[in-house]
Amino acid sequence: MANIKSQIKRIKTNEKDHQINKSFKSKVKTSYNKTVAAINNKDKNSQELVNEYSSLVDKAASKGIFHPNKAANKKSKMTNKLNKIKEKAKK
Repeated sequence: MANIKSQIKRIKTNEKDHQINKSFKSKVKTSYNKTVAAINNKDKNSQELVNEYSSLVDKAASKGIFHPNKAANKKSKMTNKLNKIKEKAKK
């Protein structure tokens, strides 16, 4: 444990930030699972879920939880999954 007062405060803030980030990542993962399940079941509201997922990923990127490139990759992969399912449905 640190002896310096500022370092003690820093440890506390780091832990608090860690918990907030962990919670937000959990929301993103939950949204991902719901969206993938909806896409695989060819649910009608899957487009709305993809939009919601993209919004969460963007928020995470703006808060610094995800790197902007990682956020873009996540959104792109989800959109591609949705488009592949739509493409198969048209055939």
